[in-house]
This record gives sequence, C-alpha cells and structure tokens, in this order.
Amino acid sequence: MARKFLYVIAALIVLAIASAFAYRIFGQQLIDATMVPKGAFSAPPPAPADAYAKADRWIARPDIVKNNPTLWRPAGYKEAAEPARAAVFFIHPTSYLALATQAQWNAPLSDRESQDMAARFVRSQASAFNGVGAIWAPRYRQAHYGAFLTDNADGQKAIDAAYRDVAQAFEAFLAANPSGPIILAGHSQGSLHLLRLLHDKVAGTPIAARIVAAYVVGWPVSMEADIPALGLPACTMKGQANCVLSWQSFAEPADPSAVQKVFDGGTGFTGKPRPGTKMLCTNPLTGTADATAPASRNLGTLDGRDKEDSPTLVPGAIPARCGKDGFLLIGDAPDLGPYALPGNNYHVYDYALFWANIRADARERLTTFLKKP
Repeated sequence: MARKFLYVIAALIVLAIASAFAYRIFGQQLIDATMVPKGAFSAPPPAPADAYAKADRWIARPDIVKNNPTLWRPAGYKEAAEPARAAVFFIHPTSYLALATQAQWNAPLSDRESQDMAARFVRSQASAFNGVGAIWAPRYRQAHYGAFLTDNADGQKAIDAAYRDVAQAFEAFLAANPSGPIILAGHSQGSLHLLRLLHDKVAGTPIAARIVAAYVVGWPVSMEADIPALGLPACTMKGQANCVLSWQSFAEPADPSAVQKVFDGGTGFTGKPRPGTKMLCTNPLTGTADATAPASRNLGTLDGRDKEDSPTLVPGAIPARCGKDGFLLIGDAPDLGPYALPGNNYHVYDYALFWANIRADARERLTTFLKKP
C-alpha cells in the first residue's frame, strides 16, 4: 500500500507541475484540487504533558525491542560490535499522503497508513545510526503533504502544529538523556522541524556542546541566512564534530527548480532573506562540503527493487558531487525503484543512496567528539 500511495503522489506531481502548459494556466488550481486538504485548519488538541513519557508515542526508543525498525540492518551486513555511546533523535519525513478530499491538515496518530509508512522510513533511514547509539524516533502529528504546496495560511499552521509535537518529544528525549553525546537527524519535513529545534532549543544553550552532528537531510539550508542562527557551524571537514550536514540528491540532467523556489521563497532563521545566498551541500561520500567523489567511494546503497522490505546493500554504485547551486548530483539516473520525482529528484532516496557512508560518517564524527577534552 505504501508503494501505491507514492505512485499516486508522484503521478499527481507530474500532473500538476511537469505539464508546463496546464500548470501555467491551471497550476495552483490543480495543486489545490488534488493535494491540498479541503477543510479549514483545526488545531490538533495539545498533547498531554506526559505524552512522550509513554512508549506508544514513539516509533522507536531504547526500551522498544519488538518491532523496532531502527534495529534493522541489511542481510549479511557485518561490522565490529561497539557500545552504543550516543543518543540519537530522529524525525521522520512526511508519510501522510491522503487525498485532498479525505485529508486533515495534520495526520491523526490513529491513521494506520501514514504510521506504517513512517515506520518504513525510520527503518531505511534512521537505521544508518544504529551502530553509534540508541535511536529515539517520535510519532508526531505531521503536516499533510499538501501543507508544503500551498500559500494558504492553513499550511503553515499545520507545520507549526507538527513542530509542537516534535518539540515536546525532544524535551522528553532530553529528560531521558540528561548527559552524553547527541546525534540529531531528520529528513524532508523532519529536517525542517530539526532546523527549528536547532534554532529554538539548541542554539545558545548547553545542549549545543553535546551535539555530535545534525543531519539536516532533504531540506535546503542557507549558509548565510540559516547556519549562523542554528548554534552549530556547517560541517566542512571529514570527521568534524559539532556541526550541521545537509544534502539534496538529484540525478542528471537535474531540474531542482521546485526546491530552489522553496529556498528562494523564504526568510532564514537569522531573519535574512535566502535568495542569492549559498546553499549548504555536504557530500556524504567524503563528509566534506562542496566536494566530488566517484562511485568507488560509496560504501553501500540500499537497493530494494527486488525486495522492498529487505533491500540489499550495493557498494560502489553511486557517485556524488556538489553542484554550483548547492544540490548534490549523483550522475545518470540510477534504477532504484519507482519513487524518483520529476526533475530527476531522488529526494526519497537521500539516505538510501549513501546508507553505509552515513553510518561510517556518524561513527567518525562521534569518535572525534569523544576525544574532546
């Protein structure tokens, strides 16, 4: 069913955006008709103060052993056992894709389809960090996919409501982990919330000194308009700790205009407009900014074409280079399955493309962090 929903959403994007003539005339109407929730925004009730003290509010946390998706590893994957030395807070991407006529602005936690898909994302993405620490991944009343495709004020209200859940979960995570190193990670909508957490809850606080790295993947970050307000610098060197990583994957020829429009349309966390500023691009194959690396540097890509539920790890398959506009280019379009979006956008695969390198990167940054006096 998850596959069917992603097929639908990709088809709708093609319908609304890729058809230039129709979009030029009817574009916003098409988006509103097919992707943007129809009803007026109604704020979800505040979560109880102790909501995230309960295991059922989490997709994963250390005391969830049965059906914990973050514990997954590819078949045959071997590495030396190491103690879990960090606490990882992971925010999953958008998985609420209900059709506009049936959708609420924020996903109910009782919506099984979106919850199952969220667990699948956590499995394929957050699992990259299970070699360095225990992973905490909250359930939250995420904003519907359509909230990001409209200028309607209700869309921002839905995003704000989702963030309130994430912020509450983060407070519970900190209470359970009052000391020690922390890795923050997210993807897409999750990374947007992660940026806000960095600005609101980390910058200028003692927590900043505990952050090994923040993996803000699949959301554009401005070097001038965002980074100075996040409490951590951008990662520029391999193995560097206390820094921020970000990338957005496109095959070539790439058309990142839709993402560029989002980037150019907003104001950064510093209050400075983003247009004309440099976009952060970390090459996950090198761990450095604005770098180029051949496919031979890729330690392993998750390939789920044959068995979506049990992808295999394929080394040496995908190169990566940071383009001049800040997007990560991966060469010719690889066949990894049906989820590539228009414009050769491999957004859904941002983690899968570099799963083993992300794993090694986190371990190396944690090693650096632990060596600090």
